[in-house]
Amino acid sequence: MRIGIDARFYSSAFTGIGCYVKELIQNLAELDTRNEYVLFLRDPFFESFEVPNARFKKVRADIRHYTFEEQWRFFLMLKAEKLDLMHFTHFNAPILYRGPSVVTIHDLTLNFFPGKKMGSAFNQFIYKRIINSITHRAKKIISVSEHTKKDLIKILHADPNKIRVIHNGVSQRFHRITNAQLLGKFCAQYGLTKPYILYTGVWRSHKNLVNLIKAFSILKHKFNFPGWLVISGKEDPWYPEVQKTVHDEKLSGDVRFTGYVPDDDLVLLYNNAKTYVLPSFYEGFGLPALEAFACGIPVCATKTSAVPEVCGKDNATFFDPHSPLDMAEKIASLLADEKKQKQLIERGLTRVKDFSWQKMARETLDIYNSSN
Repeated sequence: MRIGIDARFYSSAFTGIGCYVKELIQNLAELDTRNEYVLFLRDPFFESFEVPNARFKKVRADIRHYTFEEQWRFFLMLKAEKLDLMHFTHFNAPILYRGPSVVTIHDLTLNFFPGKKMGSAFNQFIYKRIINSITHRAKKIISVSEHTKKDLIKILHADPNKIRVIHNGVSQRFHRITNAQLLGKFCAQYGLTKPYILYTGVWRSHKNLVNLIKAFSILKHKFNFPGWLVISGKEDPWYPEVQKTVHDEKLSGDVRFTGYVPDDDLVLLYNNAKTYVLPSFYEGFGLPALEAFACGIPVCATKTSAVPEVCGKDNATFFDPHSPLDMAEKIASLLADEKKQKQLIERGLTRVKDFSWQKMARETLDIYNSSN
């Protein structure tokens, strides 16, 4: 078959979905010796991307998501390539496209937490029109978790018979590091002179950073935690309440913002943390928890959405994300219990073995071949 892949998210700057697209392409290149692939890429990654072999072709599709251009010019590009199957790696698909397709739905966050960029009535209308269209037109729907599958059926009334759950994987670059000199050099580079609890990811309403900061304030003042809260990821001016909460809680010297951290440094950032905290109100998967597992770090996480499914109910400490007090109490309890920390670390290292990008790509290839 001639299979198209929407690789416009191909970039570490797009966090989870960018990682998904990158790993999918890399692993398909190793696994599949029969099909041909057409990859639609945006600048600047179109220029730097090297096709893995002769069965892959790249097409410049420097078209922003959620635009009219996506609906029309991208549609014409897809038509021109005469594809046997198109894989939309996110729900952003041209409504007019009627070729055979597969779509990956990572979550339905925008149904619950549209955020400030997509919160207008017009943007919500467009979003719902597009996601409803592709989930009903696609021959197969890939859901990254059972929780997202249930949301697809309940909210979008998707056909359960064409939904297949294929979990994300964890890159092998996330692993335990015991080299004290390497960790010490990293901490000096980033000025991390105190023990810290860690959050990585984007600043969005559903990520619940305000309650995390409030919980950290309780952790400092009620439970006397001597260290810092480190928040990694690109700062987002759309969410000034994050910095405002730090100021209001008088934590300016105790909350550290690293900005974007390159992949090699991110592994070290995980490894040096006392615990990783995933405070979200909603996650379609929750990949950072697994990355922390792989780095041998105990995890405190939200008890909502797909996170308990992905972590496994006995492999992390769970809290109510709506309660900063409960969050603080659970983190404090874990930090005070070395036996519990070691137990969760071992369980996490075992749990993460169940998730691999190669497995994801193999199961996705099965979807392609069965859609022919």
